[in-house]
Amino acid sequence: MELRHLIYFITVAEELHFGRAAERLQMTQPPLSKQIQQLEEEMGVILFKRNKRHVELTTAGEFFLTEARQVIAQIDQAVETAQRAQRGEFGRLVIGFVGSATYDILPQFIREYRRVFPNVAVILHEMSTPAQVSALIGGRIDVGLLHPPVSSSLIETVPAKRGFAALSLSKNDPLARQDKIRIEDLRDKPFIVVSREIWPGLYDEFLSLFQNVDFTPKIVQEATEYQMVVGLVSAGIGIGVVPATAEKLFNLEVVYREIEGHPLHAVLSMAHLKKNGNPALKQFTSLTQRIRDTTE
Repeated sequence: MELRHLIYFITVAEELHFGRAAERLQMTQPPLSKQIQQLEEEMGVILFKRNKRHVELTTAGEFFLTEARQVIAQIDQAVETAQRAQRGEFGRLVIGFVGSATYDILPQFIREYRRVFPNVAVILHEMSTPAQVSALIGGRIDVGLLHPPVSSSLIETVPAKRGFAALSLSKNDPLARQDKIRIEDLRDKPFIVVSREIWPGLYDEFLSLFQNVDFTPKIVQEATEYQMVVGLVSAGIGIGVVPATAEKLFNLEVVYREIEGHPLHAVLSMAHLKKNGNPALKQFTSLTQRIRDTTE
């Protein structure tokens, strides 16, 4: 039995006329009659009572009609599900993210994506940038929100959010009482920074600020995430270098200041493996691009 046999049978059952059914099916009547006869022979069941002027379903035909319609409906549903999965409306999306994204763009991206694609399972993993690069290449995550740059040619990256960084100071630090801080004010000050391995762009830009002065910053501690930097600053270990969004941590022991005339940039990038064919990934990148276009 083939799917076309069910379609032929349902059409004849609805029309109760082989001529009209053949017209609906865009075929001639003799082949249709032959197909129905073959179906009855294969099943060993008479589905229609028919003569030259009248066609009606047998009792067996009435029961078979109900089941045949359910089969066709299930097939239609299966086809629709497959088509929606291909469009990225079903499936699974695994996202890696650095901690700073939690206080920045990640909530907006996830909230809007889940609203538009509620049938895609979203799995989130907080990971450092190096861990995300490894997970992307290994296929363990589909997309990452990380600190650029990424050196692997296997990975495509685009800026997800361009922001700024600031100095975080203990409220007891004398510099915290100043509205503006100059480079010269930072001489002999201890610094806490996110390590270059974790955030190379910000690390290198911070060091470049001191190229034209006669001292270099005294880095006393490197951290794996900026939340750790803020915690060490509040403990009085030194001055932190963090994205401006760190203010959302609501640490009352810490204040934030810019370096006068020397803005620091804090960039978050979205990254994915170039050969990743997950349709849900394509929808996620398209949606987040629209969000970025409206907010920049």
